Amino acid sequence: MHTANALSQHNSVLIVGLGNPGARYAQTRHNIGYRIVNELAETTAFQPVPFSLHKRTGAFVAEMPAGSIGYGSPKIILSRTGTPMNTSGGVVNALANYFHIPAIGIVAVYDDMERDFGDFTLKHGSGDKGHNGLKSLTKALGTKDYARLSVGIGRPPGKMDPSSFVLGNFSAAQERELDFIIPDVADYLRKALL
Repeated sequence: MHTANALSQHNSVLIVGLGNPGARYAQTRHNIGYRIVNELAETTAFQPVPFSLHKRTGAFVAEMPAGSIGYGSPKIILSRTGTPMNTSGGVVNALANYFHIPAIGIVAVYDDMERDFGDFTLKHGSGDKGHNGLKSLTKALGTKDYARLSVGIGRPPGKMDPSSFVLGNFSAAQERELDFIIPDVADYLRKALL
């Protein structure tokens, strides 16, 4: 896999969960990226890695040392941007500069309406599919040359406004499925980093 090979060859990788800060957005479809990054912090190292406020950027960051997911694995910096989705690019760029990580070593984890609920894939480069978080990242980084882990949330029903859909919560049945999907996505990403 080209993307996995590109990521595993770096000394450090920045994994950014895209979402909106605040309790009112915590369970929304738009915040699936935050939830996956949280899962990685809780399950990837030998013990859970806490997030703390990164004062220079305003992001919440958890650092995992090299080798924490397997022999030869890179240092992993997990982040929730702490800014609204549509303006997350500036924070990601600041984090990348602070930790000296090139765009090719960044993974953006985001919600994808073009993908069936629960489906996910990791790709390098490509377009933003109209996703405002990705648009912000691409503009701030000045390149599309970063990895994207897209997690399917499905399409809005009927003529529902897409922004209302992504800012809405998952159904109770979907939440039960997410108990399995989120760990699967986290495991998939761990394997891509080895």
